[in-house]
Amino acid sequence: MNEITKYIEQLLASTTLTGGWLSFVTLFALFAVTALMAWLVYMLCVKVVTPLLVRITNRTDVIWDDYLLNPKVLHSACHVVPAIMVWQMLPPLLDAHPVTQKLVTKATAIYITIAVIRLVITFIGSFKLFDSDQNHRTAAQQYFHSFCGVLKIVALFLGVIVIVAIVIDRSPLTLLAGLGATSAVLMLVFKDSITGLVAGIRLTSNDMVRKGDWITVDKLGANGVVEDMTLSTVKVRNFDNTIVTVPPQKLIEDSFQNWQGMQQSDGRRVTRMIYIDFHTIGIADDNLKQRLVERKLMKKEQLKSNVVNLTLFRNYIEQWIENNKEVNTNLTFMVRQLQPTNTGLPIEVYFFLKNKEWKTYEHNLAEIMESIYAFAPEFGLKIYQRQ
Repeated sequence: MNEITKYIEQLLASTTLTGGWLSFVTLFALFAVTALMAWLVYMLCVKVVTPLLVRITNRTDVIWDDYLLNPKVLHSACHVVPAIMVWQMLPPLLDAHPVTQKLVTKATAIYITIAVIRLVITFIGSFKLFDSDQNHRTAAQQYFHSFCGVLKIVALFLGVIVIVAIVIDRSPLTLLAGLGATSAVLMLVFKDSITGLVAGIRLTSNDMVRKGDWITVDKLGANGVVEDMTLSTVKVRNFDNTIVTVPPQKLIEDSFQNWQGMQQSDGRRVTRMIYIDFHTIGIADDNLKQRLVERKLMKKEQLKSNVVNLTLFRNYIEQWIENNKEVNTNLTFMVRQLQPTNTGLPIEVYFFLKNKEWKTYEHNLAEIMESIYAFAPEFGLKIYQRQ
């Protein structure tokens, strides 16, 4: 840099500039040269070094370098290199201007700190690329994802400490040592952030919810799939495509429903109630028995004397459900009678459908229940309906 300074001074010596103007123009030219060199170094990193490293990592057999040395990380690193060069070159040029030298040195140091923080956060964010499935995470992946969030917070905190230390001309270690006296104030100010942090760690460490899970939180209007989880928020996309942001502490304090167990099981449960009018329950007469045999709903040997029509109906529906191809008969299925009410005798239909996809599930459920409603009159029964 001294050689460049001498060369610029020799060029300006041949001009008519003298005194203060000569010093000002020389300083301005040196600033311009420094800025040009920093820009050239930045372009060299972006246009030459970064593509070269990307090609090298793509050709290696290992996979981790493709993630950790991805273009985002390398571009972030490209902002650090020219800043360090400027930080080394500028201060010697300003020896005659100590105030300006100090301000420029601090400003450059602060920029380098910010660029390094950005690089560290981008580097930590690259770890999430190791997830084998971005739509669903295992408990270990979700815990690691949350741990990366903690690392980002630590990096930001340390970066702020370093920047404050640069501004007030103190050692960062001195500031860190002095934080013990103000920890109570910090805990009060960042109470919500700390609570969210602890709740997020509890959610992930206990494997209560993962990305890709279908959850329901009635109090907060959330009923959909978890799109993302951080230490401060759980983002849920409802089935109407609205986005609900749920604080992790709400999931810890109140109960919520996670449907992942149902999705991983062999069937989705159906429990429906049919209320039978008491006035239509009675002993099956010969005409009813004959009609059931003619309609091939029951066999003659099933029609005992003094058999109740509701008993026939329950047995038939249970047998019909067992033969339905949409029902998983390996799981529990039954038709049972519950406690009588003033709105009729409740008959509960309980079974599991094989197809758990929402639309198909609803269609299959509707078809089965509609058939059950239609079978009731064949047994001389009437579904109770308030007049």
